Amino acid sequence: MHYLDEGPRDAPPIVMVHGNPSWSIYFRALVLALRETHRCIVPDHVGMGLSDKPNDVDYEYTLASRIDDLGKLLDHLGVNREITLVVHDWGGGIGFGWATRHADRVARLVVLNTAAFHLPQSKTFPAALRLTRTPLGALMVRGGNAFARGAAYTCVTRKPMSPELRRAYLAPYSDWSSRIATLRFVQDIPLQPSDRAYARIDEMAAGLAQFRQTPTLIAWGMRDFVFDHHFLAEWEKRMPHAEVHRFEDAGHYVLEDVPEVIVLLVKRFLADHPLARERAA
Repeated sequence: MHYLDEGPRDAPPIVMVHGNPSWSIYFRALVLALRETHRCIVPDHVGMGLSDKPNDVDYEYTLASRIDDLGKLLDHLGVNREITLVVHDWGGGIGFGWATRHADRVARLVVLNTAAFHLPQSKTFPAALRLTRTPLGALMVRGGNAFARGAAYTCVTRKPMSPELRRAYLAPYSDWSSRIATLRFVQDIPLQPSDRAYARIDEMAAGLAQFRQTPTLIAWGMRDFVFDHHFLAEWEKRMPHAEVHRFEDAGHYVLEDVPEVIVLLVKRFLADHPLARERAA
């Protein structure tokens, strides 16, 4: 597993957890803005970004594996208290899957277009994701990099990615074997009780109640075709204390559409909810 570990080792840790098909590059604006005062830890999930991309024999591409990987990384780095957790896309399921079992280690939350609960009853599962779970969709993802390529074009709505940035997002997924995780993530979305991740989502959704007093910032791109207003409404119901910011013209990659604004929001949020050691400093 590749990961970024930027900033002073004794500084308050900020753990940023990406989703599919992005990688640690997604959080670069936050890392650059915060690494002088915080320890910024950003893993690339196995099969994603600059991490190894094993086959199905050598690695089990499941939510449970991802959660275990995150926990092992944090233990390895000695990050065991006062964590600020930042999550996006599948990062919500992975991050909260770990956090709901270690709530005493989490001090603050930043939520960006993600979920840690099942598909809301009011939301229809998107056709593009349904297609990806078919044999034709699998061929398009593994053979043509359709999932990562499509995301680079459609998940930013305020301003298109530059060709250079688009190439950077796609670079880790250059051939059939390196695209395994982008497909397995979609195949692992739990839609019914028989799906492998379904029970784990049940567990973490129930565990969100532990964070009713935890300072929480939600920044949401409203033009996300997956994590849309239905998901945001669910977050507001489960986390009524959260500070919520909606960006009407931003998409799923909200940090690409409005990076400067979100950086300022996060900085202010951290200052408004200081940890004991930050107050002492």
